[in-house]
Amino acid sequence: MTDTTQPVPPIVDVHVLVRQGEKLLLSQRGGPYGYGQWHAPSGKLDPGETPTDAAARELEEETGLRVDPGTLTLLHTVIHHQGDGTPDRIGFFYEATQYSGEPVNREPDKCLELAWFAEHALPEELIAYPAAGLRGSLHRPGGLSFHNWPGQ
Repeated sequence: MTDTTQPVPPIVDVHVLVRQGEKLLLSQRGGPYGYGQWHAPSGKLDPGETPTDAAARELEEETGLRVDPGTLTLLHTVIHHQGDGTPDRIGFFYEATQYSGEPVNREPDKCLELAWFAEHALPEELIAYPAAGLRGSLHRPGGLSFHNWPGQ
């Protein structure tokens, strides 16, 4: 018998580390996934969208900050194994140092608050997968991390 199942493509996520000197803007989750934990503004790639365009769109949708996609710097990539039978994820972690506007919580149904944290004093309550990309961005820029893979 031949296996007719097709491989499921991974979900592509974009995360934006908004930098203000030594501080980073983080979002505290208010939805069911990771409730009360922190992560960078993020979201999924839409069909036909480039990762940098998605990152700029998600940043504006969530925080009101506007960024030119061409000014974003890719700092780290994470390949995340969900482990629950759902598609794995590829996360691109970008840094934004040139942006306009002031951060505002534009998704209060999904976000409890936005706050600035010194990069050396990040909250302990970080969502594990985005935390892998955040730490990789800070300590191994340009690198690749595998998160939650069996045997690692």
